[in-house]
Amino acid sequence: MRISPPAISSYRALAVTAATDSTHALSGNHVSSDSESVQPLLTAASLALRFRNKVVLDDVSLSLRPGQIVTLIGPNGCGKSTLTKVLLGLVRPQAGKVWRRPGLRIGYMPQSLPLDERMPLTVEGFLRLTRQCRPRDIDQWLERLSITALRHQSVHNLSGGEWQRVLLARALLVRPELLVLDEPVQGVDVQGQMELYQLIPQLRDELGCAVLMISHDLHLVMAATDEVICLNGHVCCSGHPEAVSADPAYLELFGRKLDSGIAYYTHHHDHEHCQGEHHHDG
Repeated sequence: MRISPPAISSYRALAVTAATDSTHALSGNHVSSDSESVQPLLTAASLALRFRNKVVLDDVSLSLRPGQIVTLIGPNGCGKSTLTKVLLGLVRPQAGKVWRRPGLRIGYMPQSLPLDERMPLTVEGFLRLTRQCRPRDIDQWLERLSITALRHQSVHNLSGGEWQRVLLARALLVRPELLVLDEPVQGVDVQGQMELYQLIPQLRDELGCAVLMISHDLHLVMAATDEVICLNGHVCCSGHPEAVSADPAYLELFGRKLDSGIAYYTHHHDHEHCQGEHHHDG
């Protein structure tokens, strides 16, 4: 699969700011009590979306506030990545509203970004595609993420873990107020996964930003997240990680089997909107 020039342009624009869909603040119902007094950066209310008569999102509401790390979890194909795209303004919901603070800087790390191998591109060249990117910022984030040695390497020769760190560096170049990480450890070995999840709270503290993560491994991200929203088209349960991991709705989706800290997915939750849906990631 190739990424076309228009797709690169769209991704470049998204890494800077998100457009404001509504000027009306909307109340969310999945916010940690520690930050309820802080004005949200982004709020979604009663989002709904169907695709080919299949329910993708059903009455989904949430808010993201500065300093929060919120993780969306759920089985593959049941709305996580689609919800993320709605929040970012890439997909329009059929019902409900999204409000983003005007001028909000969003750094977006997509689940994947395949590149045409015929396109000669170094890591530094790839990072320079970011709008208003300064060379010193590239230097800073290459060093911070321990990938300075990759600067002149071709993006096509990187390992899965190296590529994910490059994508993370690109999301950080805009000094985001909201950092969105869609399956950030995809293609990364277990050690690399642990290192990345340890890094995320550090980046939150350094930037003072909110973080929205998408994952299907709650027990791997538990230490790195403040709030969990378990999604299966609708919000099945939400709250602190320990509470969600013991919630009957979560256990019905994921079971109790654990191996090396990674939750296995055992889908017993029989929802029509999760069957046969291959057009929406996550």
